[in-house]
Amino acid sequence: MCLIVFAWQVIPGVPLIAAANRDEFYDRPATAADNWPEAPHVIAGRDLKAGGTWMGVAQEGPNGARFAAITNIRGPQERRTDAPSRGALVADYLAGEMTAAEYIAHIANGSDAYNGFNLVLGDSESLFWYSNRGAEDVRNGKQLEPGIYGVSNGLLDAPWPKVVRTKAQFASLLCQGAPEDAYFEMLADTTRAPDARLPDTGIALDLERQLSAVCIETPGYGTRTSTVVKLYSNAPAELHERVIQ
Repeated sequence: MCLIVFAWQVIPGVPLIAAANRDEFYDRPATAADNWPEAPHVIAGRDLKAGGTWMGVAQEGPNGARFAAITNIRGPQERRTDAPSRGALVADYLAGEMTAAEYIAHIANGSDAYNGFNLVLGDSESLFWYSNRGAEDVRNGKQLEPGIYGVSNGLLDAPWPKVVRTKAQFASLLCQGAPEDAYFEMLADTTRAPDARLPDTGIALDLERQLSAVCIETPGYGTRTSTVVKLYSNAPAELHERVIQ
């Protein structure tokens, strides 16, 4: 994923609502979200190149249905081509039996082997954020407090224009009790941020501009899917996906 906004314990009866876009090269093969044959309780897309996934739900877990999603941290200078696939972190959690806290403890010691990532994971009772680049944030690896959060290719709640704008719009839609289509309209925003507000992530300015949109459209790379997930207190999880490219 390259943008996730989520509301944790904000709406009664719906502990988690998440809306996200996955950005990827168009020629990287993937399947749409579906039940996995080897783990039918898991609903997620699948990266056919590395075998992992970017976001999904599992209808079974220690505390019922659970959720996981990952974003890459943009760091071109430190990117290693021999690093393991970050998508495996989501897949292994969803298909496994560990709680979120147990899983974070399990992967933490080896997390430096991966290129930078943000992992959001949990169930209807607890939600965590973990990043292998987030040591200075006191929330890293800890249970999140109720609230509305956003993460793109920086750390949690980094004030990138599309994170700030989408969090605000997401909060407004939640307050209005908006239908699901409204969340997908939010995720389809192709507006680019003004130069003065762009983050400096070590890439060329023109590329920084292109990637500043919520929904990215460039030759060869862009937003491939939009997804809305809901975890309920007393009902099965829902994952609705729209394939764009």
